Amino acid sequence: MAKFLIKHSSPLKGEIKIGGSKNAVLPVLAASILTEGDCVIQDVPYLSDVLTMEKLLESLGVRVSWDKDAGAVTVSAAGKLRAEASYELVSKMRASFLVMGPLLARLGEVKAPLPGGCAIGSRPVDLHLKGFSAMGADIIQEHGFVRAKARKLKGARVYLDFPSVGATENLMMAAVLAEDQTILENCAVEPEVVDLANFLNSAGADIRGAGTDTIKINGVRELRGTEHAIIPDRIEAGTFMVAAAITRGDITLTNVLGDHLKPVTAKLKEVHLNVMETERGIRVQCSDRKKIVAADVKTLPYPGFPTDMQAQFMSLLTTAEGASIVTETVFENRFMHVGELKRMGADIKIESRSAIVEGVKSLTGAQVKATDLRAGAALVLAAMTASGETEISDIYHIDRGYCQLDEKLNQLGAKIQRVE
Repeated sequence: MAKFLIKHSSPLKGEIKIGGSKNAVLPVLAASILTEGDCVIQDVPYLSDVLTMEKLLESLGVRVSWDKDAGAVTVSAAGKLRAEASYELVSKMRASFLVMGPLLARLGEVKAPLPGGCAIGSRPVDLHLKGFSAMGADIIQEHGFVRAKARKLKGARVYLDFPSVGATENLMMAAVLAEDQTILENCAVEPEVVDLANFLNSAGADIRGAGTDTIKINGVRELRGTEHAIIPDRIEAGTFMVAAAITRGDITLTNVLGDHLKPVTAKLKEVHLNVMETERGIRVQCSDRKKIVAADVKTLPYPGFPTDMQAQFMSLLTTAEGASIVTETVFENRFMHVGELKRMGADIKIESRSAIVEGVKSLTGAQVKATDLRAGAALVLAAMTASGETEISDIYHIDRGYCQLDEKLNQLGAKIQRVE
């Protein structure tokens, strides 16, 4: 098992390019199943989660080829496809369940195990299955698997009880080849949903309203091959913005979309960071004249503060002046990093779905463990400001969502050693 050894860092300074979005590329790769034509997907991050999706697609009979230098992937689902998804692969990553909608739409049947992924809380697939059922699919759950069958999906009106990103994406993919019109209400409005809709539309789908709470999909007979560039990763960008803040540094991010980062930008300004949009991208700078101060954070679906940035921001607040309250409303188990931060000297108390964070003068290095993807990133951030050396184990979680995080941070002046 690989681990990070991290020493106290001086203020990070420099410029870093943000990669393509993990949460956008996974559904786009799954959606490639819907067409027999070649799909060329650009700005694909080389992440373990992306490689898991590649293996899953290949196990279904899809051809996937990489051009790593160009960061492009070509997907061809022209051959005979299998309708059963691998338990081993789907149990590794929750996003694997997104192949269910495309397979059901194209083959008329699919069998998939209930998904795995980070243990950050209950994320039932009931909303996905409710939507498939409304479109005419017969659903059977048995022995940890879900089986869906439909000779031909039919358009329907589906109201999501919660604006789930995964359910919105899965049902949107299923609906593009269905008969007549499907209307999805109370949808997720995340940028990744819009990116998936843009990909599908470029392949010949008829989707309107992505990015709002109501999406209308007029079914088409077939999709064609297409080319598509993945949007920048707003969570990777937010993590580097917090890295500038926690080390009291000065970092410029390129390949970013400022509109996607508004809630993170607003909170960084609230704690006294300078955040400026420049011709190069976004610059995050800690002012010498102002101390980092406490702020309250509450996670919400987009465009609220992202749950995927809660752990990283909590690391920053452990070094702020005053007391902060961090409230998690999306996932009930997303405070697993708190115990690890406390091992480093953080003063945090949990009360139900809120954490009270009292800023301390300094954190200290310790042996800690990455309990999930974003928790691991939070520990890396905390370790850079801690005195002494910090050892972070189970960093395979971090590699699921960050491409060469250690190397990128080292380019900015961090002291991170990866030990295999």
